[in-house]
Amino acid sequence: MTGPRVLFDLPGPRARRRQRIGSALGIVLVLLLVGLALWRLGANGQLEGERWAILFDPATNVPQRLLEALVNTLQVAAVGMVAATVLGALLAVGRLSEHAWLRIPVVAVVEFFRAVPLLVLILFCFLFLPQVGLSLSAFGALALGLTLYNMAVLAEIIRAGILSVDRGQSESAYALGMRKWQVMSFVLVPQAVRRMLPVLVAQLVVLLKDSSLGFIVGYMELLRTSRSLVETLNFSFGPRYTFQLYVAAGLIYILVNVLLSQLAKYIERRTSQNAKTAGTHGVAVAADIPLATGEAVGQARV
Repeated sequence: MTGPRVLFDLPGPRARRRQRIGSALGIVLVLLLVGLALWRLGANGQLEGERWAILFDPATNVPQRLLEALVNTLQVAAVGMVAATVLGALLAVGRLSEHAWLRIPVVAVVEFFRAVPLLVLILFCFLFLPQVGLSLSAFGALALGLTLYNMAVLAEIIRAGILSVDRGQSESAYALGMRKWQVMSFVLVPQAVRRMLPVLVAQLVVLLKDSSLGFIVGYMELLRTSRSLVETLNFSFGPRYTFQLYVAAGLIYILVNVLLSQLAKYIERRTSQNAKTAGTHGVAVAADIPLATGEAVGQARV
């Protein structure tokens, strides 16, 4: 029996016919909703070419401002992704440690930053840290907030990914005389990376979108810049370009996230060709759902 048939039987002819009918009805419903939305937008004049042309006319300074906002968004997201991934990996290793003096403080740190809302962390970094002598710019406060929150989430993803590797892998490595760091570096992590890659990328996409919270501290990312453009243009033209500007910001977010997802698929294909990871299978689960059972947790040796 192959993997996909373990949880359910393949549908029969009648079930497939019902699925096709349901899919067709679903497509028709979606098309009707899209058509209704376009009709309403057209009736309100939102589809006029002149309104959309402002997004591509350099004389209006709109494309330059959106491009600058995109760069700002990618910069803060890149800093947050790298820092959160590195710190998350360290926290995951610390949480898997056999030493209680290391494991208990790491658990406290991970649970604390997972529990605190991201917006509160950003405001804390921007408003409170200057009062204790650590002044941060809007970029620094946003990057630090994103890092603190996502490192805790990524630590759990990485820990679950490592624990999801079959116990026999590490036992065989220990039997060959490998040390703990060798087992982790050359046996567990290479296999765990492919398993947790979909969840890891999903969390990084969330981080990218969460960079829009920078508007609360005045960081000129995509959302804050779009709002600034709307306010500026509203002063001269009224709410004529509001819809177009917010749609442009949303489409840019979608484009960047799609590219990030495609990059993840490319990396997954490459890692599947790696001899060290070819024996594993990727799984897509929510960020807070461990990839291993409690038994495996207790059996892990790090």
